[in-house]
Amino acid sequence: MAVRTPSYDIKRERRDLYTGKVGRFDVVEVPPMRFLMADGHGDPNTSQDYRRAVEALYATSYAVRAAARAELGRVHTVGPLEGLWYADDPRVFTARDKAAWSWAMMIWQPDWITPEILSAALERVTTTRVPDANERVRFTEHAEGTAVQTLHVGAYDDEGPILAQMHEEVIPARGAAPSGHHHEIYLSDPRKVEPARLKTLLRQPVTI
Repeated sequence: MAVRTPSYDIKRERRDLYTGKVGRFDVVEVPPMRFLMADGHGDPNTSQDYRRAVEALYATSYAVRAAARAELGRVHTVGPLEGLWYADDPRVFTARDKAAWSWAMMIWQPDWITPEILSAALERVTTTRVPDANERVRFTEHAEGTAVQTLHVGAYDDEGPILAQMHEEVIPARGAAPSGHHHEIYLSDPRKVEPARLKTLLRQPVTI
């Protein structure tokens, strides 16, 4: 009888980076990790560019998973959607001025994904599902290092006070300063979970 190889799940293997507790601010060390990314600007609730970017990321990630399983015999669980958010004036985040936001949406990829596997996956996606996926999606390593993170449960628009607390109280109290882009990890599917129950990790890289 063949032994079934368990799926590698980044949320299970790195619980320190993909779990948290409401009201607790953790300091974590984030190693360099590889992601599929898609960049854009504007309100994610109304931007067609945002919707297409997320569609391209998911389609490519599942195609990568299938290609890795077929070619390498290695199986992984597709990671959650994540996002880097930035703007010339960071106050637009606490003010929820979404039209001023820039973003890089992303999905984690395991170390065994090669450029050849990605190329095959993108070819499949561009010919079957998302014609411009090859133009939208990039494969890159992202390094954050030391970061402060906490879990938010609730609507995305209710994040403002927690972000203000993180930046104005928690980070300065630890003798640190923000560095790099604000990072969010979406642990819930907003299509299936009501806004009041959405779980989102809020992370800010810092220098100490």
